[in-house]
Amino acid sequence: MKKVIVVLLCLVGMTAVAQKGEKHERNLKNDLTPEQMATLKTKEMTLALDLTETQQKQIQTLNVESAKTRKVKMEERRASKKNDQLKRPTSDERYATKNEFLDRMIAQKAEMKDILSPEQYEKWEKMAQRNGKHRNGKGKKGDGQRRHTRK
Repeated sequence: MKKVIVVLLCLVGMTAVAQKGEKHERNLKNDLTPEQMATLKTKEMTLALDLTETQQKQIQTLNVESAKTRKVKMEERRASKKNDQLKRPTSDERYATKNEFLDRMIAQKAEMKDILSPEQYEKWEKMAQRNGKHRNGKGKKGDGQRRHTRK
């Protein structure tokens, strides 16, 4: 009986270790250059919004700038984590970061409004809202959405 329990514990432990390895391989965005990320995002938007050639070029440049900014910010965060793992940002630093992020989002929204037609812009806003909820972990139970539960 003891041997069976030991074997089961070993299997559970190996399964947990194996799953950690899979998560790192799934995060392929870290390996892409900003230009590659921008190209993929532009193509996804082209499929979803039926963009013209002119719109594709304008959005490609917008996406490249955005991807480069995100990549720089990500590298800064990684460097700060390595240097000061225990240091948490102050409320002023968090405020400045959030304010800068919101300014970039407002500017991007204004540029998208100039590039896209009204129908495309409306569809883009819905897409962005759905993606934002997915990324931020919103839309969970109790957030206005119901999940099917057994009674």
